[in-house]
Amino acid sequence: MYAQLTYFDGPRSPELIAAAERANRERIEPAIRARSDLRDDLVASYILRRPDGGEISVVVVEHEDTLDKAVEVILATELLPGEDVALLPGPDRSERYEVVRTMTGGRQ
Repeated sequence: MYAQLTYFDGPRSPELIAAAERANRERIEPAIRARSDLRDDLVASYILRRPDGGEISVVVVEHEDTLDKAVEVILATELLPGEDVALLPGPDRSERYEVVRTMTGGRQ
């Protein structure tokens, strides 16, 4: 498995956060779900947010090339009506890791 961490450094305004949430919900996630090869390879996806609006997106997939394909799909999406490119500056950086160990646990 492979993980990609994508960083959006804070502080980020409520407007930037709202624009990113809309882009994810209405444009990016549907584009990823529409591709069965990406959807089926996805293990987990998390968005972690700090009080200042900074975020880290954590995506875990079975195969590393899935991360490359997902980036291509995201970059190929067209902005939705009303989306402002100025409110979508993109990530500050991203990192990839091979997953070498996992631990799952249940809640009691």
